[in-house]
Order: sequence, then structure tokens, then C-alpha cells
Amino acid sequence: MKRFWTALSFLILFGAAAAQAQTYPSRPITLVVPFPPGGSTDAAARIMAERMRATLGQSVVIENVGGAGGSIGVGRVARAAPDGYTFDIGQWDTHVGSIIYKLDYDLEKDFEPIALVSNNPQLMVAKKDLPANTLAELVAWMKENPGKINFVNQNAAANVTGVMFENLTKQKVQFIPYRGAGPAMTDLISGTVDLLVVQGAVALPQIRAGKIKALANLSATRSASMPDIPTADETGVPGLYMSGWFGFWAPKGTPKDVIAKLNAATVEALADPAIQKRFTELGLDVAPRAQQTPEGLAAFPEGRDRKMVADHQGRRHRRAGTVSAKRYG
Repeated sequence: MKRFWTALSFLILFGAAAAQAQTYPSRPITLVVPFPPGGSTDAAARIMAERMRATLGQSVVIENVGGAGGSIGVGRVARAAPDGYTFDIGQWDTHVGSIIYKLDYDLEKDFEPIALVSNNPQLMVAKKDLPANTLAELVAWMKENPGKINFVNQNAAANVTGVMFENLTKQKVQFIPYRGAGPAMTDLISGTVDLLVVQGAVALPQIRAGKIKALANLSATRSASMPDIPTADETGVPGLYMSGWFGFWAPKGTPKDVIAKLNAATVEALADPAIQKRFTELGLDVAPRAQQTPEGLAAFPEGRDRKMVADHQGRRHRRAGTVSAKRYG
């Protein structure tokens, strides 16, 4: 009789689990954006959420959880129930660069990748009257005017890029900490600061308006969304790469079949020409289909990028002692 009840309990539990998997999702899903409304991360999330609703049959509700460079929102997902009803849109700063901070979660162990959504070209832009139009001209000017260039340090990506620039060119810049790209862009337009590394989505409107100028796209190849901007390889500092991205992440332990459903909804959305057009308008490149997988996202930011952050942050600390990336919220 004991064996009978044990077997019956197992069947009931198995049936309940199977039924849950088959009915997912049965209620609205929360997509956490780890920044306040209004930025490119928020815009991309809302575009995707709107389209994914049709595939999933449930609303995908945006929850903006800003602060501490995105780590508060990412931590919220790390601690969420692994049931598929909470996931986040992460990026280079939140899921790679933030290893330079003290976090109460593990970026490598506490998340399940869902899909790489986009590649986000990072641009090095300059104030309008800077006497250089290419990176090669900038380096030449810096050699003749040592100590006169300042570089905005508004997040981990900017910090690492600045250190890479110094290492590759053997020139020094003065790092100016900012709490975000918005205030930094305002001061770049006014001429208060000289150089800024920022997503194309943020810089393009100002470039097109002639208020600032683009020195280089820091991707390895030219971007489909801004093909007229040359790469660092083409304009004088080979190897100066900083590629942003957006990807979806779920809490560790989220069932594979649930991940598969979220992935399928993501892939279907990214295949929609209307979504592709909206991404291009934001200066974002839709991720290649081969990378729109959990495996593609897991491989994309790991290893080399995290090692690069640690290496360059270490060099920066060894040389400057106290200078480090500043949090922004």
C-alpha cells in the first residue's frame, strides 16, 4: 500500500509539473529594465515586449528598476522565482562590466541566458570644435598637446574603453566621472568635455544635427544602422573595440522548456521587419540568427570580455591607485 501511495504521489506531481509546463504562460510576465524610462534599453525592451505578447498570449509588462548602474534591477531578477514570469534585458554594463563592483549576486552563476537581442555599436564622439576629425588626428594632436584631453567616464564600458585607448596609443587622458550619458552628452554639446563613448542610439541625433562629431564606431566592422561611420581600425587606432549588446536573462533554474518558449517569442519578434526597422532607427543591429539562442548569448559576453574588464581595471588601479568606474543610476 505504501508503494501505491508513493507511486500515486509521483504521478500527481509529475502531472502537475507537465500541466504547468504546457500552460506557461498563464499570467502576465514581467520584463525588468534595470534603468529608468527613456533610454535605449527601455526603448528596446518596450518594442520587444509589445511584439512578444502576440506569440506568448500574455502581456509582457515592463518594470523599470533603476539605480546603481543597473545592478539593483539585475539583482531583482537574480532573486526572483525561476518560473519564467520574471526576466531582464541585460547589456554589457549590467552583465559583464559590473564585475568591477561588489555585487550580492553572481553574474556567471545566477542567470539563465534566453537570447541575444541586438548588437549595439558604441561610438567615440567628440565636441564639435575639437581639432581632430579621426582617431589618428586625435592622437597626433594629443602628442603635441599632452594632458589637454578629458574623457567622460560614465559607466564601466567607458572606463574600460578609456584605459584601452591609453594603452593602445600611449597617450594619457583625464577621466571625468559622470552619473550617466544624458548629462555627459549635454556637456559634450556645450564643449565642457572633449570625448565620450556612448551607444549610437544616444549619439546619432546629435551627430545628425551637427552638434557633435563621430570619430569612430568601436565595433570590429561597420554597423548596418550607421554604415557611414568608420571603425577604429579604419580611422587610426586598430584594436580599439567596445561592442554593446542587449540580451534577455532569466533567474537560474528556470526550466528549459520555459526558456525555449521565451526564446521562440524573441526570435519571432526579431524576424519581424517592423521590429528590425525600429531597431535600425535606434542605432541597434539585430543579432544574427545564429546568436539568438541561449547558447549564443552565453558565449557572447563571457570569457574574453570579462577578462578584458579585469585586466584593464587592474592596470588602471595599478597606475592611478584610486581612479575607477563610477556608478550611475
